[in-house]
Amino acid sequence: MLLLPFIPIVAVILQTAFGLSQILDYRLEVAQVDANVTVATELGKVVTQMQLERSEVAFNIFTNGDVLRSNLSERFSVTDSALDKLSTWSTVTVSDGANSTIVFEDKASFQKSLDLFRSENEGEKANMSEALQWYTSVNGAMLAHLTDQIKETDNNGVWRFLIAFKNLLRSIEHTGISMVYGINYFGRGKLSRESYINYLRHTTLGEDLLNGAFNYWRDLRSLYDNLTSNMPKYDLIKSNQKEIMRNEEKARRPDLAKRYFDLMAKYVMELRQLQNLVREKIREYVNSDLKDANNKEAIGIVILVIVLLVSPIIIVLVKNAVDTIQVSAMNLSEKAKELKQEKLRSDSLLYQMLPPSVAQRLKHTMQVPAEFYEAVTIYFSDIVGFTEIAASCTPLEVVMFLNKVYKLFDALIEKYDVYKVETIGDSYMVASGLPVRNGRRHVSEMATMALDLLDASARFRRAPRGQRLQIRSGVHTGPVVAGIVGTKMPRYCLFGDTVNTASRMESTGEALKIHISLEMKKALDEVGGFTTEHRGFVDIKGKGVLDTYWLLSKEGGIRRNESIDIELFSTTRIDHHPRPSDGQETPVLKDVENI
Repeated sequence: MLLLPFIPIVAVILQTAFGLSQILDYRLEVAQVDANVTVATELGKVVTQMQLERSEVAFNIFTNGDVLRSNLSERFSVTDSALDKLSTWSTVTVSDGANSTIVFEDKASFQKSLDLFRSENEGEKANMSEALQWYTSVNGAMLAHLTDQIKETDNNGVWRFLIAFKNLLRSIEHTGISMVYGINYFGRGKLSRESYINYLRHTTLGEDLLNGAFNYWRDLRSLYDNLTSNMPKYDLIKSNQKEIMRNEEKARRPDLAKRYFDLMAKYVMELRQLQNLVREKIREYVNSDLKDANNKEAIGIVILVIVLLVSPIIIVLVKNAVDTIQVSAMNLSEKAKELKQEKLRSDSLLYQMLPPSVAQRLKHTMQVPAEFYEAVTIYFSDIVGFTEIAASCTPLEVVMFLNKVYKLFDALIEKYDVYKVETIGDSYMVASGLPVRNGRRHVSEMATMALDLLDASARFRRAPRGQRLQIRSGVHTGPVVAGIVGTKMPRYCLFGDTVNTASRMESTGEALKIHISLEMKKALDEVGGFTTEHRGFVDIKGKGVLDTYWLLSKEGGIRRNESIDIELFSTTRIDHHPRPSDGQETPVLKDVENI
């Protein structure tokens, strides 16, 4: 009977010892995985730098050094630094052309050969075929070694991310090679049959390997889709790809080669950002396994000591307490994450409704007093003939048309110190000088913005008739009062005669012209650099006869938004269909007099 209480204790001791032995084995396996991942990561960085070096060298050769994109010496130095940080080196066999190979047993011999190759392919001695063969062979050998490292790493689920990393790296490799042939096409005017076939082969392989990476990590596809949708000139990249595939002979254009190189370099750089995300995911996964192994090892030793010192009942109680704490901590962590996400969502929505500075004050004090602004500039515009457009289109087409116009305007005003107050129907209202005061800059900022919007609208086409978008603009400067109105849906509103006068400047203006008041004209004269034209005296409703002017141009032109592609915002088709038979017209709010 005395031995019976010790039976469960001995059983727990044996079980704990066996579990501790398994934990130690598991920890050794994870440590080996960590070592392999480290080698694979370092090797991947070397391959990445070799790819960048190949692109720079190819661009320099294809443009005969006429167009410099970066300093090759600096690029070589970065590659050498990545190679120097490589902790281990395995034998690398590189093809040297003519069915001959070179075997590098250590980093020193490879570095020496690399320096020799660089010196032999500088200036007029450069040969593109030899350069491409060299870099492709080196990267291929290193990628083969990387593949061997990944094959040796098959622990838990980390291999999926490693294969995705490998496929993404190889996809970048083939994309880089195809980019070299693309540079050749624009730089030389036409691809030879062999070069054209190589371009198609490497382009197809790059896309297939990229899709393969998506299959091993599904979240990678959504990241890639988000990447391409946010790239401003991704459509131009696809257009260039189609042009190269047609391989029609054309004149040598180093400038087009540079543009193609810059676009592809940007695209490949984004792919490398995805590669970095996969690398971070792998490191996070391995670190988590290492931490888990260390925790399990520590817990196992502690439990074994406790079992040897105390009774099984205490062991069970401690284990239950630990389990309870872990569950509570996980629940608390999940709740904290959910709370943080909800806060980010609410802040994002609030900043879309109100100016950020006003929204911050509203969050902290729950009230924002109205402020008087001694001098601000107000801009109004509306679309000439919008009533006829709305009458000849379906409601959906009208909304799509306005959405395209306002997206263009919103993109243009991002570069100016202005705040979009609101849009009412086809009317667009912008203010400068509030809620953050900017001295006298509001006058020049608003004038430049108005000219920019007018220029963009003149180049905006409404398909299918190809008509020009015509807007009527009005600007006035003066004092206003601004504040928050409402509680359920607070809005930042402007009050004062300045708002009404700016609105009247717009409503009494003309298409494709900017109508400004005498006060605005005097303010522009003080700033300098703007050209105006005297319109004359105009009878303004509610104001009487006012002396007004046209704003014509700005000295030096408008350069802030030259990078914005107007065509991207002009693709909405407004097909003219008869209105529905109910005879009702879509209401359009255009009167902003009572704002």
